[in-house]
Amino acid sequence: MITKDAVIFAPLESITDFTYRKVIHDLYPQWDAYYSDFLRVPAVGVYPAPYILKHYGTELVSDEFLKQKTALQILTAPGAMTEKTVQQIQSLQIPWLDLNLGCPSKTVNKRAGGAALLGQRNELWEILKTIRKNFHGFFSVKIRLGISSTDEFLDNIKMVEDLGIDAITVHARTRDGMYKVPAEWSHIKAAVKAVSIPIIGNGDIWCPEDAVRIKNETNCHAIMVARGAMKSPWMAKHIKDISHDEYKNPEFISSEIKKYFFHLKCAYEKKKYTDYHILKQFKNLSRYLFDDLPQGKEIKQKFLLSQNLNDVSHWFTE
Repeated sequence: MITKDAVIFAPLESITDFTYRKVIHDLYPQWDAYYSDFLRVPAVGVYPAPYILKHYGTELVSDEFLKQKTALQILTAPGAMTEKTVQQIQSLQIPWLDLNLGCPSKTVNKRAGGAALLGQRNELWEILKTIRKNFHGFFSVKIRLGISSTDEFLDNIKMVEDLGIDAITVHARTRDGMYKVPAEWSHIKAAVKAVSIPIIGNGDIWCPEDAVRIKNETNCHAIMVARGAMKSPWMAKHIKDISHDEYKNPEFISSEIKKYFFHLKCAYEKKKYTDYHILKQFKNLSRYLFDDLPQGKEIKQKFLLSQNLNDVSHWFTE
């Protein structure tokens, strides 16, 4: 499911829904895999099958190629309806399921989900065992190094391997490190040595050179790009062929941003998004997008202050 040296587009809450993933796939097919934004397992009841499929991407049912490249990520907690939800997912023949063990959000963590589970090893063991028992496809986890320390990191990933999980994405920060501290790639290297299942390296991959460096330093099986993919959605192409350095050219960047926004706008309009919601989503996507342009900070500020789509229409012309 995850090939050697794969380049993976990370799950991003409120961003990587099917519409967004499909545009990225069509524009930049060099990405080897995609993750949905997380589906929260309910505390009571079970989602109807159409609800799960809508989150995953109903269109994937008839697109076997893209389906095989797409992970449905879930977020659960002790006491949630994990078993029944996973059984529902299994019945839908979704081939790849991922468990979120990395979200540092206070809202998520106060409900014992995401990275908070790393501090509850008995409960985590039960959840992993339950998912593995009920899901027969490719099962991966995306994990942080720990809560506030890395003391139990290797024990956690060995537990994951022992329970029959197929791959681990290591976001090389603790939960308390959030996104501010530098990613500690040495722990990815340690994970590669500690277990025999594929380790996917994640954290501080901002450019193709970083991708080369993390693979050389850690020997990870594959890489996952998150904020770097928000900055340069076209990055996978250049990771795979670093000899072409057009990605450093401001004219190339401007052209790609315009193409990116144009195709997203068309896709969102087909989904009946209002202009207000399209602009709101574009602002969500712009956090790092202009960073490599001259006067990028000023461009971003002006973009974020725009009141309607017409104010920024020059940024989505094909």
